[in-house]
Amino acid sequence: MRRSPVYACSRPISDLMSKMMSDDQGDFPAPRTTGPAVNALLTKLATRRPKIIDLSLGRMMRVLARLGDPHEKLPPVLHVAGTNGKGSTIAFMRSILHAAGIKAHVYISPHLVRFNERIILAGTEITDDHLLQVLGRCDVVAGDEPLTYFEAISCAAFLAFADVPADVVILETGLGGRLDATNIIDAPLASIITPIGIDHQAWLGDNLAQIAMEKAGIIKKNRPVIIGKQHKEALEVLEHRALALGAPSHIFGQEWHTRLEQGRLIYEDENSLGDYEPPRLFGAHQIDNAGLAVATLKAAGLAPDDKLISDGIANTFWPARLQRLKSGPLVTRAAAMAGDGIELWLDGGHNPHAASIIARAMADLEERNPKPLVLISAIQDKKDMKGFFAAFADIAACVYTIKADIEGAGDPELVAAAAQHAGLPASACHNILDALEQAIANGATSPEGAPRILICGSLYLAGELLQENG
Repeated sequence: MRRSPVYACSRPISDLMSKMMSDDQGDFPAPRTTGPAVNALLTKLATRRPKIIDLSLGRMMRVLARLGDPHEKLPPVLHVAGTNGKGSTIAFMRSILHAAGIKAHVYISPHLVRFNERIILAGTEITDDHLLQVLGRCDVVAGDEPLTYFEAISCAAFLAFADVPADVVILETGLGGRLDATNIIDAPLASIITPIGIDHQAWLGDNLAQIAMEKAGIIKKNRPVIIGKQHKEALEVLEHRALALGAPSHIFGQEWHTRLEQGRLIYEDENSLGDYEPPRLFGAHQIDNAGLAVATLKAAGLAPDDKLISDGIANTFWPARLQRLKSGPLVTRAAAMAGDGIELWLDGGHNPHAASIIARAMADLEERNPKPLVLISAIQDKKDMKGFFAAFADIAACVYTIKADIEGAGDPELVAAAAQHAGLPASACHNILDALEQAIANGATSPEGAPRILICGSLYLAGELLQENG
């Protein structure tokens, strides 16, 4: 693909945002935000509780015991670990269960815009008042215990789940599995392992086998484990662990299969054949994620009839996962500059495995509707930046880099250098609005027409973008 020239970005964010808002046609809702009282308490927790990752279970067990062991008073738990696809798989399960009238508590991390997104109580985001109550109680009970920030909010989630009746809990690990703060459930209804890739090497190991061993820590004795699509090296570790624990395994490509056939999602296992509406979530990998959700609910005895499964899959929405932005002030401004042919896409993937999935989806889109692909990226400095951009070497025209508003965000110049190392023209910009304006200005002059802009590399960047776009 012909690559576009790259220019420096220097326009102040305040000037550009002011112009964008004054040029808008129509009103856009303000983004929902967590209330000031909750934000103040979260800031206090972040100050009192170390943010550093310290994988251990002892602190959690001691504090939960003081709280009356709320984790032992929960509905049946579906425990989810993996490198990529956790959020989408959980979203499919939530939607299917909702279609069937089954009430689910859900714990995820991180959030995109609003902290309350992390704790779903029987299908509804936790309220600020309830959040203040459980966070405050956990902080007081923990006292001088060196509970980390993630452990503190995990304890609060368990308290909230014990407060409100529900039929099932869907619990996402924060990091790894074996020593993750969520891994205090002795007998989950089922354990789920989504695709494993290289990420968080400082804590989990620098090869797939080591990382898979950490993820396998959520597999429990005599409890079923449902395993998504895996590299051979990771799958061997997971199978060995399941066999050692007597955990019945349900493995993609062995016990269950899924495929797209004539526009339908086909799911098949030894006991059933399902013909469902395809996911609305973009990308071929979402067929696998939806299949993993179905396999899990069937293995756990929670699957409703095929009509409800189909409805749940078709109605699943999960923001910032190859999400096309179709409205909002950023989209309006982009269309004003480049015409209606402009496309804005958003994905929070941040490791090489995720990048390869995103790149394949963009390549498929390019085959159907050719456009110059321009990346706007922010990546944390501890991530494999070169590996991330290598996935886009043959399909992207250029890259604009910015800094996400989070501790540990990579310097835009260094991120740009990583993209250049992968053979991509790249330039550092001051902020997302400057990068967007330059990407449009340069891409709009391409003979291939208005560009396809992919904003990627960080869930934190995705959250910022969604908030800016209302």
